Amino acid sequence: MSHEGTVTAITAKRLTLALFAAGVIGGAVGTIAVEHKDATAAAAAASIAATPATPAPVAAAPAPVAGNPAGVALPDFTKIVSRNGPAVVNIRVVGTTKVSQRQMPQFDEDDPFFEFFRRFQPQQPRGGRGELVYGAGSGFIVSPNGVILTNAHVVRDADEVTVKLQDRREYRAKVLGSDPKTDVAVLKIDAKNLPVVPLGTTRNLQVGEWVLAIGSPYDLESTVTAGVVSAKGRNIDQNGVQFIQTDVAVNPGNSGGPLFNTRGEVVGINSQIYSQTGGYQGLSFAIPIDVAVRIKDQILATGKVQHAKLGVSLQDVSQGFADAFKLQSPDGALVANVERGSAADKAGLKSGDVIRKVNGQPLVTGGDLSAMVAVAKPGDKLAMDVWRDGKEMQVTATLANAKDKPDLADRDNLAGNDNGAKLGLALRPLDPAERNQAGIASGLLVEDAGGAAAIAGVHPGDVLLAVNGKPVNSVGQVRDVVRKSAKSVALLVQRGDDKIFIPVPIG
Repeated sequence: MSHEGTVTAITAKRLTLALFAAGVIGGAVGTIAVEHKDATAAAAAASIAATPATPAPVAAAPAPVAGNPAGVALPDFTKIVSRNGPAVVNIRVVGTTKVSQRQMPQFDEDDPFFEFFRRFQPQQPRGGRGELVYGAGSGFIVSPNGVILTNAHVVRDADEVTVKLQDRREYRAKVLGSDPKTDVAVLKIDAKNLPVVPLGTTRNLQVGEWVLAIGSPYDLESTVTAGVVSAKGRNIDQNGVQFIQTDVAVNPGNSGGPLFNTRGEVVGINSQIYSQTGGYQGLSFAIPIDVAVRIKDQILATGKVQHAKLGVSLQDVSQGFADAFKLQSPDGALVANVERGSAADKAGLKSGDVIRKVNGQPLVTGGDLSAMVAVAKPGDKLAMDVWRDGKEMQVTATLANAKDKPDLADRDNLAGNDNGAKLGLALRPLDPAERNQAGIASGLLVEDAGGAAAIAGVHPGDVLLAVNGKPVNSVGQVRDVVRKSAKSVALLVQRGDDKIFIPVPIG
């Protein structure tokens, strides 16, 4: 992987990861179109809007109640709703998507169906067909002058964005910036003296802590749901964001809405759910507010977002790994692979290293390191305590920009011409850990495949064992065999547990 993330992150073989902005903008989950709110919902919204704001702290209910004879204090969310509800907004988007031209079935003009299809065939706009699509989501105001945070997928492909406040005022919004990697977007409306939500941090957020969501599920504005933090640091996608997992009920339309702690501070942006149905099934995920604030600040300052990159693939340290590496406890981030030319490669990290601390902070899992990189900036330095060959050592890496390509000038490759031969392969020797994992004594890892080799069926990640029946341990050996070949070479590669021969033309 070219990003920071655990190899063994949560897998959802039986579950579907759903982005839950209501509507179909950018592939978001669809929802029932609600044209008129029922009387109960309208009355509830009016009641919330009419409740006077107060800065008093959230109260608890210590008195015994039915079903709670011990009188355990339970959170009182009413003050959070009255104080911060007015700063939560409903977002509606309109976009245009191009669809393929629908051709009318071929009928003779005398056929009775000809006139039917001619009359009921949708009209094709000039210059290509476009189809309007609609979507909805949630957001929250973070600045009195109209700066709003929401999810990137809520406004993806949107031509028009409308923000509706709790007091029913509506504004056309401008998308200042959007970052698909973290799924954070920043909007701006032309307004002043708006209510804002206080922003907290996830550093002190505890598993089991009560949290509250406000949003517009299924376009039902100002809906409040509550639950607890189920877990932290969840890797559920390939972008390195360490999500907050909760059991708060969120559904299509909640996307982009705030997740509050019991102090009334926003600690996350509701973003995704695991679901087999497209609706809530007990697992919801929020982007940590620390990540969202970093993205917001970059967009407001420069209009764009830069992400840092270390250039490693990571695994958690199991007890088996701890025993093999002679570690006292199964803690840390195991380096499974180092991208050639990356910041990690330049710092000297190797496959098989176990990173125990970063900038003095202990790591428990690979996700801990991914979280640090996710909130870092290009140019930041990571001082790492690394366990290698039974000894501890220090390695310092300067993070690169994720958009920059690794410096591969010194990489052995066969992507260029060698006496007229062009395989299109980028190769490197396997390190000891990789040889042990693959169960082979020698070979060359295919880091990249293009040209003739890619067309023939060679894939990145294959291990090249032999060329024309001759075992190879270096790129030089491959070149020698290729130079002596006339029209093609037979490559023996190992792919998983299989070994296959692939003929590659070299003329």
